[in-house]
Formats: sequence, structure tokens, C-alpha cells
Amino acid sequence: MNTRQSLDESVGPLSLSTTFNNDNSCFSVGLDTGFCVFNANPCELKVSRDFNAGIGVAVMLGHSNYLAIIGGGRQPKFPQNKLVIWDDAKQKAVIILEFRTSVLGVRLSKSRIVVALLNSIHTFAFSTPPKKLSVFETTDNPLGLACLGQKLLAFPGRSTGQVQLVELETGNVSIIPAHGTPLRAMTLSPDGEVLATASEAGTLVRIFATNNCAKMAELRRGVDRAVIFSLAISPSNNLIAVTSDKSTLHVFDLPHPRNTAYRNQTESSSDERIYQKWGILGKIPMLPRVFSDVYSFASAHFEIGNETLNSAYVPPLGTSIGRPVKGLIGWSDNNTILVIGSGRDGRWEKFVLQEGKEGRRCCIREGWKRYLGAG
Repeated sequence: MNTRQSLDESVGPLSLSTTFNNDNSCFSVGLDTGFCVFNANPCELKVSRDFNAGIGVAVMLGHSNYLAIIGGGRQPKFPQNKLVIWDDAKQKAVIILEFRTSVLGVRLSKSRIVVALLNSIHTFAFSTPPKKLSVFETTDNPLGLACLGQKLLAFPGRSTGQVQLVELETGNVSIIPAHGTPLRAMTLSPDGEVLATASEAGTLVRIFATNNCAKMAELRRGVDRAVIFSLAISPSNNLIAVTSDKSTLHVFDLPHPRNTAYRNQTESSSDERIYQKWGILGKIPMLPRVFSDVYSFASAHFEIGNETLNSAYVPPLGTSIGRPVKGLIGWSDNNTILVIGSGRDGRWEKFVLQEGKEGRRCCIREGWKRYLGAG
């Protein structure tokens, strides 16, 4: 006879999502009871709001009082076809945008609100009342992918694996045939000059120059298929970090149009850079390309947790809002990488790039905590 009490997994808060603000100085958390905001480094609770109802996503605008929030969880605060701009100073909704289908993603800047639906991207002026600026058709975009920079907006194209790149000032659209399979992750560099993408295959990260849409490089995460969780480029625009369901954080040097050091190193076929994974095998002609690809210069293990799909709320098929994410990357500075995840076991981890033996760079985990117990 089993006399052990069953664990009540409904006790305690459940983190439905996590997102960094524009400069990664803070991250916001959508909870099944409301939302909260943390300082990112160190990880310290800043704001907590209890609605007694679920917030699937809370996206913070810079260091302002504004957040874009979407209902989520078992008891959503708002219908999932509504995007609410919340003014936390006034403790009320100041803008409500309603759509025919579920909102799957949102990006904010001081001048724009970008909303991702399953098959379209909508842009609005950040004003009261908001003014609709444009609508773009996309292929299925269940993850709500979109990147909003100061001058550019990037999101999936109308065909599988394509990226649409829009100049915000002129409205000019460029198409980048990035992958042959659906996009899984994408990011713009802080200066907007580089776009990085990954597909459902999860083996390669492709790097494009946004000024002419030329492919500059392919970075190999690994040989086996993987689910890419996050891509993020450092403040210096010279490094890129990648996480996946392999529970590994990879860090690569990033090719950049203005990075002459990278071009010179590539042109000289530096052994450390191009052949670092396989050594002399990378120089033998006719071998498969995996032996000559560019691999990460450093990697580290991060915690995904042992949650199963039954241990956290999983939203209905067709929406990603409120589906706990793992491995979200934010660069605190050019040598410090933060990795956060949601779910019952919401974690914050800090990694630091250091120079190790023989001058090789390495990635070391410096600290971690369960942020739901922070404060």
C-alpha cells in the first residue's frame, strides 16, 4: 500500500514566461497570478503585481512604467486575442488592441508596438490612441517571432524559412532566404547591422548583413538536431550566444561588416577559429563540411529542469503564450551572459567569459538562483 502523499504541484507560483527588456537590465515574468519584474544582475525582485489571474506574457519597455501584457494560464486575466499596454505607475490599462486571433508575440520601442499573430505582423504607433501603421503577411509563426531594432523590423516571410526585413523609416522590404525549414529563433545585433537566424533543424546559426542581406557566415552548434531556445548578440556586436534543448550554452565570435579583426582572422584560416573542433581534419579536402565548419569557442551547461509537460500548464494547441520557455539569453555586459527560464522551477543563471589555460577563452557559471523565491 502506497501511503506517501502525492505532491501538490499547484502550490506556489507558476512562471508562464520570461522576457528581458531592451538592454537586458531587467526581466519580466508572466505568472499564473499576475506578473513581476526583476533587476537582471544581480537578480532582485523589483515589482510584483497580483491580479489573481494569469498573465501569459509581460514585455517591459526599457526602464519605463509600461508593459505589454497578454492573458495566459488556466484563468487568463484577459482574452488571448487582446494586447494590453499596462501603465504600472497608474496601475491601469492605457491601450487595448484587439485582434481576431490569439496574440503570439509582442515587441515594444518608444515609438512602436509590434504584434505577432499566427500569419501576420501588425505595427502601431505607440500613442494614445494607437495608430495602425502596417500589416505584413507571414507563413505560420506559432512562436510569435519578431525582432524590433531602432531602424529595422525582422520577422518570418511568406514562405518557409524566409525572413522579411523592413526599414522602419521607408517601409522598404527585403527578403532573406535564410533556411529551408521553419524558423525557430532570430535576433538583431544591438547596432542593427547583423541578423542571426536558426531553423527547426537546430544545427546551424546563419549570420546575415542587414545592409545588403548577404550571408556572412554559418556557425555550427552541433551535428545532431536540436531545439534552439534563444539567440542573443553581445552589446559590442562581436559575440553571439546560443542555447538549445541539449542544455548547452554556446558562445561564438560574430562576423560583423565592420569587424576587420574577424575578416583578417577568417581570411588567414586561423586554426583556432575555423579548425578548433577537428584540428587537421578540417584541412583535408573532400571530407564532410562538419569538419571545416566554425564551432563555438566556449560552451557551458545550463539547467533546463526536470519538469514534464504535466507539471506545468500547457496552453491549447496553436498558441505559444504561456508555454514555459527555457534558456532565454540576455547579455549583461560583453563578458556576462544571463540565462533564465520559466515554469514551476523558474531559474536565473549567470555565466562569465574568462581566459583559461593557454589563452583559450572559456565560459564559467558564476551563480544561479530560483527567482520565484527571490526578494
